[in-house]
Amino acid sequence: MSKLKWITGVAVLACSGALMACGDGGGTPAGSGTATPSGPATPSDAATPTATTVPDPTAPPASPSRPAGKPSATAGAGGVLSGKREVTIVRVQAAESGVALDGGSLVEVDDDSGRQLFVPTPAGGGKYLIKAYGRRDGHPANDDPACWQVLNPGDGKPLTVEGTACDSRKPTQLFSIVNKGKGAYAISNDSAFLQYSPSRGLILEELGDAPLRSTFKLVDNGPARTPAGG
Repeated sequence: MSKLKWITGVAVLACSGALMACGDGGGTPAGSGTATPSGPATPSDAATPTATTVPDPTAPPASPSRPAGKPSATAGAGGVLSGKREVTIVRVQAAESGVALDGGSLVEVDDDSGRQLFVPTPAGGGKYLIKAYGRRDGHPANDDPACWQVLNPGDGKPLTVEGTACDSRKPTQLFSIVNKGKGAYAISNDSAFLQYSPSRGLILEELGDAPLRSTFKLVDNGPARTPAGG
């Protein structure tokens, strides 16, 4: 999966007499008469300017600096949960795969398919709309968000996540994103947590007494775009 991640020299003036009026050399105090003015002070030699190194025209151009690494998950004003940053979402327990809305469903992929850029957007009450976007390729559809929504297929099948038009009035689109430490987050809707099942992929399930098996890193991918859909 592609992880959609700057002397001048100063002249010194010298005077031939320190703390004394410059006179005729007889030692007459300055107050005994009109002091003979000394000659104009002679400036000392100007400091030699620092030599400037001339670039070697035959030297190869310097390589551009590279970032030290991915920005931390809490970097920037408000961080990745500010609604102002696009992130990729990677399950901690599967660092080689990424979360994507592909074919209308939330899945894990190991290529660049589907919508893999997300903007967790505060919706009040500690809840978030999770907006999904396509690649930045100039296609208008990719700049119009789809939001995560819980889907209950019935027939005893587990809850899953689908992509749909964003509507913050729908409880099924409001997710909790809780920091579990070391850059890992738990994602849930109501009391159902986003978990990975080897046989069913990404599902939402209530844990009860079971441990939280799946946590997710939100990897900063830069400022959120400003699409027509908000």
